[in-house]
Amino acid sequence: MAQTNETKLCPKFERGIQLATKRWACLIIHQLLEGPKRFCAIETSLGISGRLLSERLKELEQEGIIQRNVYDETPVRIEYVLTEKGKAFEEVLKSLQTWSQSWIKIEG
Repeated sequence: MAQTNETKLCPKFERGIQLATKRWACLIIHQLLEGPKRFCAIETSLGISGRLLSERLKELEQEGIIQRNVYDETPVRIEYVLTEKGKAFEEVLKSLQTWSQSWIKIEG
């Protein structure tokens, strides 16, 4: 059945949902809300594989949500930080946290 204009999702909203629901994306953003982090710190705190973390960081960087900063030191230091676009996602995460505290039950 074809969708009418009234039932179609806004393309921007749909894209935002796609970004937010990518596995690990919100948790990576949440980690970076604390400030700049190195790859190994994110990897350790989330328990994510290095390959998958690298993939997500590249995607978030391409979307303009995070910035990769390379420092010319020996050894080279690389940190990830949220851009203004990424920082604006904090309100979304706070709302989700408030909702989950009220409605999500953990069994066990």
